[in-house]
Amino acid sequence: MAGNDEMVPAGDGETIAAVITPPGEGGIAAVRLAGPDAARILKRHFKPSATSDTDPQPFLLRHGLFVAAMGDILDEVTAVVMPHGRSYTGLEQAEIFCHGGRQVVRMILSELLESGARAAEPGEFTKLAFLNGRLDLTRAEAVAEVVAAHTALSYKVGREHLLGAYAERLDELHQSLVAALAELEASVDFADEEIEPSDLAKIVRMLNDIRTRLSELLTTYEGGRIVREGFRIAVAGRPNAGKSSLFNRLLRQERALVHPTPGTTRDYLSEWVDLGGFAVNLTDTAGLRREGDQVEKAGQVRAQQIIDQADLLMWLFDIAEPGWEELLQDDLMKLREDRIILVVNKIDLMPQPPRKILVEGYPTMMISCLSGAGLDELREWTVGCINKRAPDLTSGAVVTSARHQQKLQTALTAVDKAAELAGQQESPEVLAFELRLAVTALDEITGRIYTEEVLGEIFSKFCIGK
Repeated sequence: MAGNDEMVPAGDGETIAAVITPPGEGGIAAVRLAGPDAARILKRHFKPSATSDTDPQPFLLRHGLFVAAMGDILDEVTAVVMPHGRSYTGLEQAEIFCHGGRQVVRMILSELLESGARAAEPGEFTKLAFLNGRLDLTRAEAVAEVVAAHTALSYKVGREHLLGAYAERLDELHQSLVAALAELEASVDFADEEIEPSDLAKIVRMLNDIRTRLSELLTTYEGGRIVREGFRIAVAGRPNAGKSSLFNRLLRQERALVHPTPGTTRDYLSEWVDLGGFAVNLTDTAGLRREGDQVEKAGQVRAQQIIDQADLLMWLFDIAEPGWEELLQDDLMKLREDRIILVVNKIDLMPQPPRKILVEGYPTMMISCLSGAGLDELREWTVGCINKRAPDLTSGAVVTSARHQQKLQTALTAVDKAAELAGQQESPEVLAFELRLAVTALDEITGRIYTEEVLGEIFSKFCIGK
């Protein structure tokens, strides 16, 4: 493990380069250099318009030409240099803004690499920012959250993390744990002494306060996971119930093939849709039945896996099918009750459709995928369902990472154990051991303590150029 006090400027003296704008054609593209040779490499290729401009001022955006090593002018560009310690990465940095054509960007990057830079790895610029103390690990991870945000809600959570609200909450918990440790160590002068009852009571109060705050933070993870990963809805049911039609209606486009022949959907279809500001991963599954060839049965196995992983299951059934009551009861025997909405389809085929079908323990919606009846009500109910599980954003501290959730749980378990041991009047050394475990768990979230393996896992998920 390493800590921040062991850090040296990352990159081992190398200068790295990458395109930091999305691939494709556009008005402007940007290329970044970071490392000890950034300014030197830029100077080799950048010819400023002002002939007297030979010594660039930091943060001054200058106009000029990008010239290849062989003397060819590649593009009209602007460029800026940022000094060591005052850039995003913490290293000497230069950025070039050129026209956004694929070929010109490729040629400029190639020239920079030929002049001594190395191609940056995914997330390497942000990794440098972390290693050089520009960001703690929670804020470094928040960069990826902001970039990947699909909705206003996920952007807001990522933004709050990037601005440091979450890191501040963790730092407060860290300080409280260190204070409890200090109180514990100050309460005894010798290892074989017991803690005075008044001192012990104070330490227990401190631990109970920390437990409450850790628990409150952990409760945000269910909603935070939904913000980060999206809310997963599976549309399932028997063949020909109208699953693909409902899938298309919710997407507002003809994405899935609709055909009256049972078993048309043999594999799943998955799409993202914005429902009420939430990113929803909607999946159309293969119909579940005993019949079908090997391909269809394989699709049904996959459908069952998707159903098991869904946050909400829309179980669709055809009210026009004879014997639907018995078929539905048979289906419900195999499903979990806590996350299902029953969707009654094809009410347009009934001469006098019932106003409501009540099945004890299950919310029910009456719809027609053909006419669109009931679909607005289904959308509203679904948004309300997601809202109940969404996080409270007023504090700005929402746990969105499974890694963070695991570390917070480790810290809570250690504090629980310390409080229990304090009640049993265990020795101070045993209590201190548990509290140090909790401190370490929080330090692994913020990056005070880290391993190269953890950093590799985190930053490998970033795009190149970030």
